[in-house]
Amino acid sequence: MSDKPFKILGIQQIAIGGPDKGKLKSLWVDMLGLTVKSTFVSERENVDEDICALGSGPTAVEVDLMQPIDPDKKPAVHSTPLNHVGLWVDDLAVAVEWMTANGVRFAPGGIRKGAAGYDITFIHPKGNEQFPLGGEGVLIELVQAPPEVISALA
Repeated sequence: MSDKPFKILGIQQIAIGGPDKGKLKSLWVDMLGLTVKSTFVSERENVDEDICALGSGPTAVEVDLMQPIDPDKKPAVHSTPLNHVGLWVDDLAVAVEWMTANGVRFAPGGIRKGAAGYDITFIHPKGNEQFPLGGEGVLIELVQAPPEVISALA
């Protein structure tokens, strides 16, 4: 493989799903002390989530507490409970182009605006014949890092 034209900077988020985000909040907010920064509801993504912060400043880690709007629809954000891990990347478009050319399978939807307002895309949890590299069961979100995160983590 050629030298990578992008850099993974650090963990942007951890997304945790359950049938009732109230129970998740009882643990993560009430017991562990995370702060709820905002909420996000999307019929398209079948999610009702609280976006929490662990730490502060540009290196804070986002912890998303998610429940499905409809537990019988996809995506099933509550199954598996550790829904996905998000990674900051310094140049998302370049990363996707390079990884696709090197056999990484991406989930449908392409690059789009995510719940926290950053451009995102997902590496599929499973590879296939055309794109053999996937998350081996783990959904991985790549998140375009804003300038202050790039400066703090580069």
